[in-house]
Amino acid sequence: MSGRPGFGMRHGGSPVDPSHAPATGEPPPPEPLPPDARVDLAKERADSQADAVLDALDTELVGLAPVKTRIREIAALLLVDRVRARFGIDSGRPNLHMCFTGSPGTGKTSVAVRLAELLHRLGYVRRGHLVSVTRDDLVGQYVGHTAPKTKEVLKRAMGGVLFIDEAYYLYRAENERDYGQEAIEILLQVMENQRDDLVVVLAGYKDRMDSFFASNPGMSSRIAHHIDFPDYDLAELEAIGRLMTEREGYALAPETEPVFRDYLSRRREQPRFANARSVRNAIERARLRHANRLLGQGGDIGRDDLTTLHPEDFRASRVFR
Repeated sequence: MSGRPGFGMRHGGSPVDPSHAPATGEPPPPEPLPPDARVDLAKERADSQADAVLDALDTELVGLAPVKTRIREIAALLLVDRVRARFGIDSGRPNLHMCFTGSPGTGKTSVAVRLAELLHRLGYVRRGHLVSVTRDDLVGQYVGHTAPKTKEVLKRAMGGVLFIDEAYYLYRAENERDYGQEAIEILLQVMENQRDDLVVVLAGYKDRMDSFFASNPGMSSRIAHHIDFPDYDLAELEAIGRLMTEREGYALAPETEPVFRDYLSRRREQPRFANARSVRNAIERARLRHANRLLGQGGDIGRDDLTTLHPEDFRASRVFR
């Protein structure tokens, strides 16, 4: 997906809160503009360096067109809001708490990392870091344990993005003595009262997240963006595989490409398929077989031998049995 055409992105964030002033070394906020001033949005966009993050999303992640479109729309809003603020037009800070739904390996965490960086460049968060957690990081095992754990995680995440994977595990209706509800209540309070300093992203399977929100309407009302990450099709999985092999300094021999495609087609139909994660696992196992094959055959080897994966490096998989 191409990054720039039709993006309409401008420079983002609302007026700088004095309590969240830029860190030492960062430029001060721009001077207010008179009502009759004109602003070069292309320059504002370039100065933000947000395109570098958005282009990285396109380079690093195959497919996900609807996801990338929404991220670009958010960037456009923040950029326009920053220009509006310079004219003294205050529409309030947008709520950017989100829910990412989709199967494992569809890029949710990768997008969250880039989102944190993007929000920082556009002035929405102070630090732009990502803190990724699960239920175990938030919920304690006994009375009085949950609140300190949850507050410590929130403290680490302030100024950036808190990513809660498999967030539906926070709520266990079948267990009246479960402490997850306490963590949820603390999260709700912070999401409402400190949304100028923290973006929370909940992630998980769509059906389970729907059930979670049905049981926790307060949480649902605080989520402004629900973004679904679709499963990858076969062509996209192949493209992901090519990117991964290139990054590791490998290539598929021409006769390996149809074998790899056949592998992916079969693996998709088997249990516990995890999209890009399963592709990575396949390549890692192929590398193991490749290395073992080279040592087993002995003799002199060259660069091509060290960097080329052959059909037998994949055909030995249990997927073909």
